[in-house]
Amino acid sequence: MTQIQQNLAAIKGQLPAGVELVAVSKFHPVEALLQAYEAGQRVFGESRAQELVVKFRQMPSDTRFHFIGHLQRNKVRVVVPCVSMIESVDSVSLLKLIDEEAGRAGRNVNVLLEVRVATEAAKTGFEVDALLSAAAGGELSGFGNVRICGLMAMASFTDDMEQVAREFDKARAAFLQLKHGVFHDCPEFCRLSMGMTDDWQVAVNHGSTMVRIGTAIFGSRQ
Repeated sequence: MTQIQQNLAAIKGQLPAGVELVAVSKFHPVEALLQAYEAGQRVFGESRAQELVVKFRQMPSDTRFHFIGHLQRNKVRVVVPCVSMIESVDSVSLLKLIDEEAGRAGRNVNVLLEVRVATEAAKTGFEVDALLSAAAGGELSGFGNVRICGLMAMASFTDDMEQVAREFDKARAAFLQLKHGVFHDCPEFCRLSMGMTDDWQVAVNHGSTMVRIGTAIFGSRQ
């Protein structure tokens, strides 16, 4: 068993039932992904369009890729054919463009809406109030080629785990408000993607159903 496979087994052994693992493989070579694949991992996270395309072509056909980085509008057409989910939809206009490109590609794409709960200015995503207003105004409905499956959030980069917990709680509250509101008759709206290598345990304790872990599996980026 390789180090990557040992790391993967250790994390899966700690994850509660019902929490999905996205192995964040950005900046790591296909050989590293294949080691994780051979250990049973099927879902990988990428954040750069061209790197995603290369890996999509080289990995086995049952591999599922999530796009987890900021998605530039001019990269949507490249990304859409390669992903099973886009976790980083941060505007209604981007959602519309993904819907258009998915239609052009003849497929449906699962998406998560990224909600901004962290304090850093660099973090992207819908502000909570803006997201709820968009939902109430019908701006998140009527799409034929995208399936909104839930929310994604990133906490602040800090050692203050109480702050991190508060931010995850804020995301979960928005998720539940939408789930029991405009998405009440949409069973696919069930994913709350929160938590990375340094804070995934906190995220799981505060309602995450999907964690995005890279360094703890693959080591430092190459």
